[in-house]
Amino acid sequence: MKRFWLVMLSLGLVMAFSSSVFAADVKFTGSFYAAGMYQDRTSLVEDSYIHPASEGPSTAFYYQRLRVNMDFIATPALQLKTRFDAMERVWGKVRTVTGAGGGLDLASSGTREENENIAFDYAYIWYANRTTGIWSVGIMEDGAWGTKFGDNSNPEGKITWTMVKMPFIVGLQIVKLNEFSDNAINASPYVDRDVDKYQGFVIYNWKGGQAGVLGYYVRNAAMRPDFGLGSTAWLAGLATKTDLYGLVPYAKAKIGPVAVEAEFHYQGGKGAVEGGQLPFNFLGVWLIPQDIKYKSMSAYLDALADFGMFYAGLTGAYVSGPDLNDANKVRDNIDGGRDWNPLLILWNFDRDYWAGGLNGWDGTGFGNAMTNARFIALRGGVRPIKDLDIGIIAAYARADKVAVNQSKKYGWEVDVTATYSITNNLSYMLGVGYLKTGDYFKGVVGPGDIAPAVSDNFLVINKLTLTF
Repeated sequence: MKRFWLVMLSLGLVMAFSSSVFAADVKFTGSFYAAGMYQDRTSLVEDSYIHPASEGPSTAFYYQRLRVNMDFIATPALQLKTRFDAMERVWGKVRTVTGAGGGLDLASSGTREENENIAFDYAYIWYANRTTGIWSVGIMEDGAWGTKFGDNSNPEGKITWTMVKMPFIVGLQIVKLNEFSDNAINASPYVDRDVDKYQGFVIYNWKGGQAGVLGYYVRNAAMRPDFGLGSTAWLAGLATKTDLYGLVPYAKAKIGPVAVEAEFHYQGGKGAVEGGQLPFNFLGVWLIPQDIKYKSMSAYLDALADFGMFYAGLTGAYVSGPDLNDANKVRDNIDGGRDWNPLLILWNFDRDYWAGGLNGWDGTGFGNAMTNARFIALRGGVRPIKDLDIGIIAAYARADKVAVNQSKKYGWEVDVTATYSITNNLSYMLGVGYLKTGDYFKGVVGPGDIAPAVSDNFLVINKLTLTF
């Protein structure tokens, strides 16, 4: 009997000392949406006898996505945080076949094919200590800072440290953007072609506001060629290592009924030709490699006055365009961000992801993030009852830089949306957007040329969203 109780006591002690490593709780949060979209045209070009083109037809379909955040809570100060997307697909559409060489989907650690079934985005350890601060290690969100403008949320391998001493929050981060080391599993002839980012930030909070600044440095050696087997003289002449640095200050404030936020992004740097490289031969002409200089900027300002039943706001945004006179100067290396969706058609990630880009003539078009643009929008809305929000926005956009004999006008867009909260967790949105297409999408039209025709476009979307 004594032996029995000794064994039971020993097992109890083992359980007591081991209990801290077992997950005490699992917390689930997330969202699910099902939506239907009708788009009048899948391109902005219009056929004519003089300018024949592939005029885009209309498209209509339903689609959905489930996103789940799972936090495995060992203790309140120690958690394993994960996120996955599932059943992210168009109803009735044949599954996407990515293939062995397919890249990762946008904002995911999996391919588009995997997201149509299930794909994990994040998995990282989160540990908080009063003395040493908050530590996170693993694959987590990167590219989101300050306001929504300029954010491109991507999963990246990171080590982060954050210290909260109100009203200040400070942090440091190491981010692995590309790994190209030679090893037994991933054999590679390349040496030191990694892409790494180092960044730090400071945030100051006050009653009714917040301001912060993020500084970063990116060391990009991905353009280095193979100097061993398979190297060629003309490729060796193109080898560069790019060093980028940037500052991103932002501010948010609430003054009475008016909420104001602003953000600015400056990025500079240089793509330096590696020392000792020879001129390279291109089509019988010997060219001397030159350094590439980077200087990109973006700016954003938004003000919203909310009076309860009624609200009104004004938004302005700018993203620098390319340097069309010097190929060795890059002014368009940043964008307005996929997370910032100012309109239903222009630069809307959801529309672009499910319906594709909208293209005009001469390679013109736009995708899921604002580039090379000056943008202004006026919006307003009314809440006639507690659970209904009806909003309207009118916006105008033009390009920052264009080629000779090309218009800067992207055009006008007017959107109307109505969102009804069925319950606290379930909402339904109906939206209509109309794009008055500008002459920018006609491409370059020289003196005496007959300009090709472009078409306007409109979109209808309805979306049922559940959050939990």
